[in-house]
Amino acid sequence: MELYEEIKTMAGVGPKKAHALVRLSVREIGDLLYLFPRTYEDRRNVIQIENLWNEECALVRAQVVLIAKGGGFGRKRNLKLLVQDESGSMEVLFFHSAYLERAFQQGEYYSFFGKAQCKNGKKQMLHPDFEKWTGDESQEKILPVYPLVKGLSQKDLRKWTARVLLQVKRLNEYIPEETLGRNRLCGLHYALQNIHYPDDPQKVKEARFRFVFEELFLLQTGLLMMKNRVNSSENGISFSAKADMKDFTDSFPYPLTGAQKRVLEEIRADMESPKVMNRLVQGDVGSGKTAVAAAALYKAARSGYQAVLMAPTEILARQHFTGLSEQFAPFGLRTGFLSGSLPAKEKRLTLEQLAKGEIDVLVGTHAVIQEDVVFARLGLVITDEQHRFGVKQRGILTEKGENPDVLVMTATPIPRTLAMTLYGDLDISIIDEMPPGRQQIITRAVNASGRESAYQFILRQVQEGRQAYIVAPLIEESMELSARSAQGVYEELTAKFPDQRSALLHGAMKQKDKDRIMEEFYEGKTSILVSTVVIEVGINVPNATVILIENAERFGLAQLHQLRGRVGRGKEQSYCILITEGQTEVAKKRAEIMKQSNDGFVIAEKDLELRGPGEFFGMRQHGVPELRIADLVKHVKILQKVKAEAEIILSEDPTLSEKKNELLRQKIEKTFENVENPML
Repeated sequence: MELYEEIKTMAGVGPKKAHALVRLSVREIGDLLYLFPRTYEDRRNVIQIENLWNEECALVRAQVVLIAKGGGFGRKRNLKLLVQDESGSMEVLFFHSAYLERAFQQGEYYSFFGKAQCKNGKKQMLHPDFEKWTGDESQEKILPVYPLVKGLSQKDLRKWTARVLLQVKRLNEYIPEETLGRNRLCGLHYALQNIHYPDDPQKVKEARFRFVFEELFLLQTGLLMMKNRVNSSENGISFSAKADMKDFTDSFPYPLTGAQKRVLEEIRADMESPKVMNRLVQGDVGSGKTAVAAAALYKAARSGYQAVLMAPTEILARQHFTGLSEQFAPFGLRTGFLSGSLPAKEKRLTLEQLAKGEIDVLVGTHAVIQEDVVFARLGLVITDEQHRFGVKQRGILTEKGENPDVLVMTATPIPRTLAMTLYGDLDISIIDEMPPGRQQIITRAVNASGRESAYQFILRQVQEGRQAYIVAPLIEESMELSARSAQGVYEELTAKFPDQRSALLHGAMKQKDKDRIMEEFYEGKTSILVSTVVIEVGINVPNATVILIENAERFGLAQLHQLRGRVGRGKEQSYCILITEGQTEVAKKRAEIMKQSNDGFVIAEKDLELRGPGEFFGMRQHGVPELRIADLVKHVKILQKVKAEAEIILSEDPTLSEKKNELLRQKIEKTFENVENPML
């Protein structure tokens, strides 16, 4: 058995179980070692039957005194045992488990581990784990409890991990000895043994600390290597200092905010230096990121280079193209557009003009990364709503030029601890100031009983000439999920308000239909747009003053904030109404936070606290490995230690090419392998 072999080659793992294991990110046999337990069952302390508490998980060692076949037929027959120890007796029940009848022998002793039910003086265990007691003290141990998916059992995973742990001594330590010593980390073999089958709880803590540190260390070191590689390049473009962005920004109908000026100065310094710019610009909805991006595009084009802006949706890309074309035309800059839905003739002409250098700024969707897109002299790459793209897509685009500068933008505020990790390869700029005069959006939360009054409020807004969004989590009604659908809401609304023109928008529609519906809403031909979260990004309708979000409990805070950002773009007071049907504590907290704050960064921090980084922001889509054991909220102090350690090592050996760091480099490459990171 080799640790690098596919999991399906392991004895006892058939195709179905192999497929289930892949869902737990176990693709190779060795991955079982890194499927960490979520908790443990302490089976060292035997509890006497008379001392059992109701709902207590406990280990009982008792003699089977009676085996009774229960009701049912065939395999679905029930099994009832009467067991006793020196203190008393209890029933053990197995429903639909006739196959277990041969597993027990009357008069023999067994260990039973499960949740006790103690009612009216009667004690029971339903479907406990069990094994025959042999008198061997090694049966008294702490057992791992692994995360499960359908098709796998704890027994399966315990058996397989125990088998793979026999191979642990064949693994070499990849964390440098100095790092282990400086941070008081236990060794790899000790950590693997005690994360799965510890002798005592203290050893679990030691092992977990090692793996939390290791996970963050590999991640941070890999990202810093990427950043150092970019920063150490002296072959970047030095854009002309004579191409002054102020010439362009002075043409804006509004003054720049202090935050915009600060970020533009950081971008100017990067662009005029010989090193490659690799910068993230974070800014809340409406903070003016697009103006900053436009100024950078202007500087690149004025310096004699081409620039490209990639957006995640056609709607957003077209909005950027329309706005930039108008802004650049007075300066003689030529703007082109590219998307998957572009007619073949238009696409061919655009590609020809691009290759000849007749287009200064190209705006488009991910179509701009296709092989047939060739630039004459690409100098600047900007990606908008970076969380919709991965590192790989960003890398493909930069390869179309010779070390072009890179600027990535996001309107999804990211807590600094998470940004440090997700974008460890980028310098970070934050636009933390809103343009003057922008009104706060009034947010209200109601339950289902308040829906009718909310709809009447929308009607009044529409009758005054405004427009409204209604967002639902599902496209169509679902038998499995109890939630409102966009289709159902649309039908209900058209019947309720027949005099108002409504439209339905969702992601399953053809692109041309989505574009037509959005265009009609933008032009005011439609009063109410019922939609799924397809409107989350890139829709700018200043006349829309109210957004109602159905089943708000199904959305995270960051997403609710993004949806709320679709309104409040004009001069009129705007409103956000949250309808929540699940009154959990988390749902109540989210609603309260949304009512209290319009600050995306505050909301993002709260969202991270409530949901954790895995849910808050799917990490794999960023070209960043997912965290299995580390938590960026709980382990922020460890993250700081890790960053310092990574900087020490890379200051001595920037490429990890020294013999002592060879295994560390291999482990980092392996860590980033599944996210297809092109930069390692």
